[in-house]
Amino acid sequence: MTNNDVLRSLRYLLDIRDAQVAEITALAGFNVSAEEIGAFLARDDEPDFKPCSDRVLAHFLDGLIVHRRGRDESRPLPPVELPLTNNITLKKLRVAFELRDDDILAILDSVGFIVTKTELGALFRKPGHNNYRPCGDQLLRNFLKGLTQRQQR
Repeated sequence: MTNNDVLRSLRYLLDIRDAQVAEITALAGFNVSAEEIGAFLARDDEPDFKPCSDRVLAHFLDGLIVHRRGRDESRPLPPVELPLTNNITLKKLRVAFELRDDDILAILDSVGFIVTKTELGALFRKPGHNNYRPCGDQLLRNFLKGLTQRQQR
């Protein structure tokens, strides 16, 4: 999935305006205007479309964690992890929405995408680990779809 697709999905999931996306991104110490967010959310074939960088999406995801869970004043903001992968995106969404393995499995199951607990655990391992598995676009897309359905209930 492109960063623009992920940002569009999360904006729809959270049911927020462009300005609120910019505010959430600012919570992670990165300023972006609502107009730029609008360009990131535009469709690929629209003239004002602008590709969303890993840096912008990573800051938005970090800001989403702060927005949903609050800031830990005893610790500084962690540095953004670049390049941003589907695995990192999934991990940050897991933290932001306070999801456990069973929650993620249920979300994926609700959209007909079956993953075992072992396969899920492999997605959260470090890249150098023997059991590490890269998160595919299809898994992330189905996770975002299921998470949207869950949040709208």
